[in-house]
Amino acid sequence: MEDGEKSIFHFITKDTSGKSSALYVVNVERNSKIIYTWKGNERNTHIGLYDLQTKQNEHLYMFERDLRIISCSVNNERTLLAVSFRQYTEEERVSRLLQSVSKYLTLLIEIHPINNVRVLKAVDSCVQVQFLYPVEGRNNSTESRLLLVSEDKYIEQFDIHVAEEEYKVVIQNSGQLPRARVADDLIWAQWDMMEQRLFYIVPKESRSTLKCVQFYPDESFNSILESHLDISVNDTQLKLVNFGYDHCQDQDVASKSLNLQVFTSKAGGLCVCCSLASDTPDEIRYSIYFLHKGYNKTFTVSLERTESHQLKEVAFMNLDYYVAAYLPGQFLHLLNIEHPDLLCYSLFLTGEDARIDMLQNCSIQSPLMSTVLDCHVGSMYAVSISDSALLQFLQNSKQDSERLAALHCALLYFQHTEDLEMQIIWWISENLSTCHSFDPIQEFIIASLYCRMCPETHNLDKLLPYTSLLDWIGIIPGVTCATDIISLPVLEFQNSKGFWEKLNSNLESVKYAEPHLHYHSNVLRREWRNLSEEREERRATAYLRNIFENAKKVLSHLDTWDSEERLVPLFQEEDYQQQLLMGLMVAQLKDHLMRHLQYVGKKKIDQIVLDYVANLLNLVHRIMKEVWRRYQLHSCIFCFDERGSTGEFAVFHIMSRILEAANGMCMPLPPGFHTLHFGLGVRCLPLHTLLHYIDTGVLRLTETCVGKLLKDLDDTEKNEKLKFSIVMRLPEALSQKVRQFWNHPINANFIARKYVKLLLEKLGNRQSSSPIPERLSVPVEFLPLNYLTNMLAEIENQGVHPYEKQDHVNVRFVEETALKHTMTFLGLKYS
Repeated sequence: MEDGEKSIFHFITKDTSGKSSALYVVNVERNSKIIYTWKGNERNTHIGLYDLQTKQNEHLYMFERDLRIISCSVNNERTLLAVSFRQYTEEERVSRLLQSVSKYLTLLIEIHPINNVRVLKAVDSCVQVQFLYPVEGRNNSTESRLLLVSEDKYIEQFDIHVAEEEYKVVIQNSGQLPRARVADDLIWAQWDMMEQRLFYIVPKESRSTLKCVQFYPDESFNSILESHLDISVNDTQLKLVNFGYDHCQDQDVASKSLNLQVFTSKAGGLCVCCSLASDTPDEIRYSIYFLHKGYNKTFTVSLERTESHQLKEVAFMNLDYYVAAYLPGQFLHLLNIEHPDLLCYSLFLTGEDARIDMLQNCSIQSPLMSTVLDCHVGSMYAVSISDSALLQFLQNSKQDSERLAALHCALLYFQHTEDLEMQIIWWISENLSTCHSFDPIQEFIIASLYCRMCPETHNLDKLLPYTSLLDWIGIIPGVTCATDIISLPVLEFQNSKGFWEKLNSNLESVKYAEPHLHYHSNVLRREWRNLSEEREERRATAYLRNIFENAKKVLSHLDTWDSEERLVPLFQEEDYQQQLLMGLMVAQLKDHLMRHLQYVGKKKIDQIVLDYVANLLNLVHRIMKEVWRRYQLHSCIFCFDERGSTGEFAVFHIMSRILEAANGMCMPLPPGFHTLHFGLGVRCLPLHTLLHYIDTGVLRLTETCVGKLLKDLDDTEKNEKLKFSIVMRLPEALSQKVRQFWNHPINANFIARKYVKLLLEKLGNRQSSSPIPERLSVPVEFLPLNYLTNMLAEIENQGVHPYEKQDHVNVRFVEETALKHTMTFLGLKYS
């Protein structure tokens, strides 16, 4: 790649040496050693081995003839070499027409040292060879197994026993080698050298059956998978994938044969990628069968430009988390294997974004994960997604589908680093208003939690949400997609670990309606609302005590925040609503995991849940820390006598969007968030906007911030208006706590009115029945006030006192406040 910023792909190595025009890769073994061939000065045919780890080359064998090598494989011990080649060139064929010489020859050669040569096949049909490899770490074996794949549509296995004789390794079998038939009547086959698996397709009328044979270290093998595919195979010629690479193959014949590959992922994904014929010349069609999900997606792509010399065959590449469909010069489609249900999590690139400089107009195969082979020139490349180019693509994206796919890739494909998180948070802070079909804050939090938590426990990825979206109805320009439900594969295995166990787990989750397994907040929201509305006297139940104990455990995790993180003035204050939500989330998430992960154990699940909720709070704090640092704010944010800066207003807007995201997902916020948000609101907003935000629930009044506001601001006319507007909107419980901080007639008047209102509500329809002593030392000749105070005193004598914690608030307080307010109103002096 010439410029890493222009393409999402970048290349690590080109595993060739010498003159690339005369050197060709012919096979890749399980240990990542590459077999290649070249022509010497005398037109001799050489076979070499390149080790990716040591970067060393080793010469294996030389034919003193100019041969076309069809297939080649070396065993794990590098003592035997199997070679299949065409015996004569086209020029020689004319002179040998009358001779009974077979067209193809397959040899087994002793190469430690070079010694005997044994003929395995001498036929007129092409044969591919492939040694099986034992488990890693087993280097000295006296047995080797070799697969022979015949153009006559069968596969057989040869058992080869060797022995050491005077510093050389020789084949023990004097007669024919033992063999076993592996598969018959196949039309397509693919070898998975890393996992020692053989996939093949047997055609059956209009449908085809995909089968898989697993080879084991104990020299046994068995058919482990069978899946029906709605793929009509009309080819009469056998198509092979990853059984060596014949660079001399007729490209026209290759392009017309079945273009199909099977890819697996480490997480138990199994995909079949197939290129389909299109009736329209400017369209490309291909299907991806997500066998581990139970459906396939067929894509139709309208080409931007069509030129007769351009390749029209889609190439497929395996990137583990993604399958790539690539048409050089046109598009690059990265299809999400783990989460293929929503198209917005797959990247569709065109133009310069889809350009891969080293892979233009070429036939490509993916022999290993994150590896591609240019079959035309015999060169192999390691390929991966560039994080810097992806972030650049995210910055330049104009459509929500591109933004969402790139954001999801950045969060779940790459290992999280502090720098990557910082750049994503900065992008989010700049693009909150440009994303219309999704909330980037919600996606960042949910996807980051998924990435952090899922590696902890097997199957946790099926229970935790990976996105905030339930559906996506957007479109990708130029691409149409049709989804079809397919039958799930049938697995036959016992006590198998690794990939097959994960695939079986994926299939089981599909059977049990996978979407319902993911945790969601519907029940949490309902329960939180119900408990929030309960009266205070009902809050001391055992259930609620347990809820708040959960919240305390979560908050204890936050004590590890370092001094740099304290840059953001979030207070460790009491917040009943948020602690209630924290505790409820812990309880409900724990119940959800216990239903599906009983084998993990209660102690482990308790830890997972606490980590999940604590990480959630930490992620919100991480966003706050980055925007705080970016806009260069400081902790003196609660000086209410100054107006807020442009940076403070930007942070206030971001906090409002964080609050909106939290409300949408019903997730708790860190202690002190509402206090900080309200403080910024007071500094940044005009009064009418501030009050509107309070009335609509965007801003929430907290004891810390309201108390500081009432104490710190002086009683100018403007500040009095602000204070009174705030006091008028305080909930009753909070009002009783903070009004004592404001010693002002307006506040006293308000308290008196509230006190009278509460007492009158207690009175109901009862009438005053007994004379009441005067409350003031000097009787007031104001009959309406006398009547009111007498009635209130009667209620007080019955033991009703709404403000028990404020002894000074009583009938006398009401009477004094009323007289002061009246005298002030009349312009008279009260004494």
